[in-house]
Amino acid sequence: MDWSKLPDVLAVGLLAWGFASVARRSYAPVSAHWMTGWVLIVIHFTFLIFVNGPGKLGEWADTAEVLALVLAGLLFTRASVPYKGEHSSRLMLWVLLAGYTVYVAALMLEAPGWVLNAAAALLGIGPLAVAFAYVRRFNHLLRWFTAILTAALGVVLLVVQNRPDGAGVALNATLFTVYLSCAVHFAYMYRRATAGALISIIGFFLWASVFVVGPLMMAFFPGVHLESEVWNLPKYVVAVGMILLLLEDQIAHTKHLALHDDLTGLPNRRLFQDRLASAVERARRTRAQTALLMMDLDHFKQVNDTLGHHAGDLLLQNVARMFSGRVRRSDTVARTGGDEFAVILESPISRDEAMHVGEDLLKLLNEPMVLKNRTIRVGGSLGIALFPEDAGDVESLSITADMRMYENKRSNAREGDEAFRCDEVLAVEPRSGLRMVQ
Repeated sequence: MDWSKLPDVLAVGLLAWGFASVARRSYAPVSAHWMTGWVLIVIHFTFLIFVNGPGKLGEWADTAEVLALVLAGLLFTRASVPYKGEHSSRLMLWVLLAGYTVYVAALMLEAPGWVLNAAAALLGIGPLAVAFAYVRRFNHLLRWFTAILTAALGVVLLVVQNRPDGAGVALNATLFTVYLSCAVHFAYMYRRATAGALISIIGFFLWASVFVVGPLMMAFFPGVHLESEVWNLPKYVVAVGMILLLLEDQIAHTKHLALHDDLTGLPNRRLFQDRLASAVERARRTRAQTALLMMDLDHFKQVNDTLGHHAGDLLLQNVARMFSGRVRRSDTVARTGGDEFAVILESPISRDEAMHVGEDLLKLLNEPMVLKNRTIRVGGSLGIALFPEDAGDVESLSITADMRMYENKRSNAREGDEAFRCDEVLAVEPRSGLRMVQ
């Protein structure tokens, strides 16, 4: 028994426990894969205690600790695959898990040469076969990187594994490939200059390099001895980076909640005011125009009273989707109140173009929508103001657009009263054809 590994087990176990505490509060779907990976790393260190045990105990412990390390790397890679929902991606995962498991078990248990060769060939061919089988349905750069890297590994294994001392080279090549893939997938997934992303990516590259630098140092500098803690350092670097990534995601999620409407996902009034101020300032600097459209839904209260608040929520979500699909990516659609929306149209924009967008939004509201098996029609009241033609600052621009919207709303209300008295229907029509009073 090698009880010198016990501190590593405790250290990594505590780190995994801390990681789990952060991951439980995380909204990132990758955290489950990361957590399972760190559990496997703890298992890896635990089995290291028994690798020097007598007979089969040491042999099986050695196999188990290497398998745990390989499987952890595959799960870390899986967490960073941007197309996890794709069917062929799940197939690729199972092919990789099976291929690596069979090969590592054959290598560590000193299987006959033909078994080892067959396992290496299957490991190299499997991912490549999946990539070619689904090439017409799905294609991605990382898919081909994984397939080609694993195929190259298979070739290397076939060349070196049957040579004297080739088992050690084959094992290090396998582990290097797994963690190099982790590093590349992380670098692709987290293309952002944050501390968590940079530390994780650097940590994985260092982790992969251990399986190259270690054997080279033993070969060329046999007198230099480095403690195991030095070689384990990249693992801790990766763990710290992952924890930082989860914390960064939590902060970003909290910030998003503070600045966006929970129901529609649109910017709320606070973010809308910030963006309006920025848009006006840009227009001032470039001597361009910015248009502000204020929109209020007509008959929203009647929809709530007739069909219930859930239907009202669905209506607001539908309106948010329709409005967002009508404007440019550079423009802003915000929900500024209960049934109020605002749209910022940035330069280049003219009054005629702003009026055209406003007319399109009103047409969208007048189109029938199906909510809770009923077809409804809601109109809207619109107010438009342009900077600097109608107002010279943010506050005046908002007031002008607001006043024009409420003028139109009062006009619509008078027309609505007449329609109500004459037709007894405005917005809600059951699918059966029976008309309902709002």
